[in-house]
Amino acid sequence: MVQITLNIPDQLAQEARFVASRTHRRVEDVLQEWLSHYLSERPVEAMSDEAVLKLSEMQMPDYQQEEMSNLLELNRENRLTSVERKRLDELMTIYSQGMIRKAEALKVAVERELIAPIG
Repeated sequence: MVQITLNIPDQLAQEARFVASRTHRRVEDVLQEWLSHYLSERPVEAMSDEAVLKLSEMQMPDYQQEEMSNLLELNRENRLTSVERKRLDELMTIYSQGMIRKAEALKVAVERELIAPIG
């Protein structure tokens, strides 16, 4: 791990201290989590070519695909419990967000001429 000294706005420091105290964590850990989250959600246009290509090939993990398939089958048969319905909603959100990010990555990859346009 690399150590970096960083000046941040007072408001950001105050928020980080508040979250750290509420979650019984160090301020540094809160800030690191926030940076990691930003990195995973940053605009596709700000990613390296390598990261764009990797994102354009992304797929939902097999275990989530299988779980979603099973829950969709139960849903078709009107046999979902409330807990299963909530989980299906979570998986559908993960899937749709992933597809949007993948589509954005494909668009950027074509714009950068990393891949040929489809069709």
